[in-house]
Amino acid sequence: MNQAQVVIVTGASHGIGRGIAEAYVAKGAHVVLADVNEKLGKEVSKQLVGSVFVKTDVRKEADIKNLMKETLKAFGRIDILINNAGKSEFKPLFDLSITEWDDVINTNLRSVFLCSREAALQMREQESGGSIVNIASTRASMSEPNSEAYAATKGGIVAVTHALAASLAEHRITVNAISPGWIETGDYSELRDIDHEQHLSGRVGKPSDIAKACLYLTDPQNDFVTGINLVVDGGMTRKMIYEH
Repeated sequence: MNQAQVVIVTGASHGIGRGIAEAYVAKGAHVVLADVNEKLGKEVSKQLVGSVFVKTDVRKEADIKNLMKETLKAFGRIDILINNAGKSEFKPLFDLSITEWDDVINTNLRSVFLCSREAALQMREQESGGSIVNIASTRASMSEPNSEAYAATKGGIVAVTHALAASLAEHRITVNAISPGWIETGDYSELRDIDHEQHLSGRVGKPSDIAKACLYLTDPQNDFVTGINLVVDGGMTRKMIYEH
């Protein structure tokens, strides 16, 4: 990077979000860690030199506007937005309340619209434009039982990604999605052989696999790539499975 890029990562205090934040810090970027967990977010910020923490509940429009305001106050620009914040509510369809449904929708999907809109307001004023990456899931195209709310949001993220790519093209802003498969955010050493062997890649994924995909999609030299959904899943969604 010639000029240190300014990167916002939502849901950055743990798991995939933290892995993404770590990768950008390692590249010399200024990273804004956005998360609703203030205690953990501040701890991570202390560990990642060049990062700042902004407490953000992505379900709230006011919090998202404040996130952009604080980012501009600290660094004066926004080059990259990684919409990673999300939650799941895996419970039987007949037990899922509308309140729980709305909470998942607002956390996972509405936040992508709001964060992208607010970040793009600044990006469009910059000569260099910007880049947005939305973290979707392979569950956008395949499901297990009792995952209706989560699946709906991830499918929506893939769709809104190409819509945003079309809308923001004139402002030199690329918008792409990444659909992770099994990314282990716990103790990787506790995984079983069968966990790894069922993947065409021969292993379960790590947060760093998603982080590397983010670095690729947000590299200014890769501005020919926009509107795509990059599946990073060890080949699982392309694997033909017969139960004998």
